[in-house]
Amino acid sequence: MAGARRARPDFGAVASSYDRLRPADEKWWELFELLVVEGDLAGRRVLDIGCGTGAFATALAERAGGKVWGVDDSPEMLAEAATKEPGVRFKRARAESLPFKDGWFERAVMRLSLHLFDRPAALAEAARVLIPGGRLVIATFDPEHFSGYWLGELFPSLEQIDRARFPGKAALEDELLSAGLADVRLCAFSQEASATKADALERIRGRYISTLRLLEAEEFERGLRHADSALPDRIDYRLEWLVVTASAPGVDAVRLPS
Repeated sequence: MAGARRARPDFGAVASSYDRLRPADEKWWELFELLVVEGDLAGRRVLDIGCGTGAFATALAERAGGKVWGVDDSPEMLAEAATKEPGVRFKRARAESLPFKDGWFERAVMRLSLHLFDRPAALAEAARVLIPGGRLVIATFDPEHFSGYWLGELFPSLEQIDRARFPGKAALEDELLSAGLADVRLCAFSQEASATKADALERIRGRYISTLRLLEAEEFERGLRHADSALPDRIDYRLEWLVVTASAPGVDAVRLPS
């Protein structure tokens, strides 16, 4: 189990089904709009760090304007991203070593990707590529989210793994400050959600969240069998988010030319 927690999940196998298993539904758009407002992303030069299939970057370019870049370390996920909005520039890169000059972006986004990185290194890189006064906005799960999440009853190791991957408020604030960022603001954001049994089973089989790819094979198969017999026809649950903003030291400059 310790090895599973240290491993980085391989997104190659799920890239082609990722958008289908995690669609841009009403909850997705609600969080999108919140990040645009909290991050002041509209019309900005923005870097989406850990962009995956490019869904957020594409939506941002289409709906909020500005110039948008996306980086991800998975070539398969980037191949999916390349089929979307041609105005977004995608590049393969690790969050811990961004291939951009200092102060190149007005804004940076980490939407449900921070837990996949070496956090101190990735946050320091995000701070480096922001202009003085530039802003980083993060959407991540509050660790308490996992205590009542419906998958936990099926996969006993899931909560322990995710609590080790997702930082709490105090730890995240300390890491942001240590990375050279300031004006840290952490807000709780809760969403009600539901899924049919059929959708839930399809998502589990597709290992739609990265934690399912970190479980031992025996636990995953056992949990999948249990889900088939034990899940109700409708599953109601909550998503407990932390939406975080922090700024690079200095005064926010005028908007950069495109």
